[in-house]
Amino acid sequence: MEKHFPKVHLNPNIQELGISATVAINDKSNKLRAEGKDIFKLGLGESPFPVPDPVVEALKAAAHEKSYLEVKGLQELREAVAEHHVRTFEIDRKPEDVIIGPGSKELMFLLQLVYYGDLIIPSPSWVSYAPQAKIIGRDINWIDTSYENNWLIQAEELEQICFKDPDRARLMIINYPSNPTGRTYSIDQLKDLAGVARKHRVVVLSDEIYGKLHHDGEHKSIVEFYPEGTIFSGGLSKWCGAGGWRLGLFVFPEELRWLLNGIASVGSETFTSTSSPIQHAAITAFRYNDDIEKYLIDERRILKALGAALTEKLQNAGIKVKCPEGAFYLFPDFSPFFEKFKKNNFRSSKEMCEKLLEDTGVAILPGSDFGRPEDEFTARLAYVDFDGRKALEGIKKVPGNKNPGQEYLEKYCSRMLEAIDRICDWLNKI
Repeated sequence: MEKHFPKVHLNPNIQELGISATVAINDKSNKLRAEGKDIFKLGLGESPFPVPDPVVEALKAAAHEKSYLEVKGLQELREAVAEHHVRTFEIDRKPEDVIIGPGSKELMFLLQLVYYGDLIIPSPSWVSYAPQAKIIGRDINWIDTSYENNWLIQAEELEQICFKDPDRARLMIINYPSNPTGRTYSIDQLKDLAGVARKHRVVVLSDEIYGKLHHDGEHKSIVEFYPEGTIFSGGLSKWCGAGGWRLGLFVFPEELRWLLNGIASVGSETFTSTSSPIQHAAITAFRYNDDIEKYLIDERRILKALGAALTEKLQNAGIKVKCPEGAFYLFPDFSPFFEKFKKNNFRSSKEMCEKLLEDTGVAILPGSDFGRPEDEFTARLAYVDFDGRKALEGIKKVPGNKNPGQEYLEKYCSRMLEAIDRICDWLNKI
């Protein structure tokens, strides 16, 4: 008689988990495209821009590097990262404060594993924060946000959570410019959050992976206001267009170096070290380079203009949405169409997004994947379905003191304009 391994032996913390929502929507979109369908891929938040040429050339030159590196990362890269943070964010850190990992996602998981405290995250927030906590078995405190407060954590709400048990160990993750909303914190808001975090000794993981994509180049880090208790998280995936390279980094204050060492200990038993050629190439990415600075400026110009144009289209169609201040996301609220959805038997944001994909070919993710209520009709839209290389070439023809206009967007970002038009037409027809 054939015997089977019983599923009850699966770790109970992952029995209810599926594939990450962003990965799943990308797989589904690719499958539908392979079947010959015209799919607008607004689900996965992957930068449309190519890796800057100087960084690509550095990778080619480092292809022969084959040795295991120190688990905390290549010393020369850690020096470049520390110098970069002083130069870019005015964060005074040393190479000893830096750890390099195979993507910031892996480092976030190890941090939650090493730090024995409850997780505090906003609703909505990136799809993997909460599942990582569930895998490890940590308690999750969601802080509800709203369209009215720009989908951002308010300091008084953090105070309410901490006041209930002031001695409890807590880790708060904030991400800005935000995935999924594109919104960011003001200096005053960061100061207020820092004040509450310091009062209650909350460890803050500041996920600033989109910081260099602040549309006006004016990103500010909470590290400036709470340096002793904040871990800076960054990497190459978003601003450098190198998601598949899998290189992330954490920058710690000296006061939390024991946490860095704990992550390194676990890293030595899991990933060992990050890819050697990638680390050598990343040195070029983090050192000052005129070509890379121009690349960043042009990325921001394109994303700002496109985000504003798409926002206007959605707002004109009656959809509630805030204009993004950074990154490449919109978080539309379709609640004005509640009665229409009710007549069409849409009971959740997931059902709405599934029907939208079926009817129009536009793939977006439901707000419920980001911690919002299932019956709230919100969604995340990544406006990345355009040829970033051609868009960068085209922006060179637009004077630096001018914003790329409608003619530019129609030529280089036409698929994004069409995708939003399809959403708006669909809402009128259902």
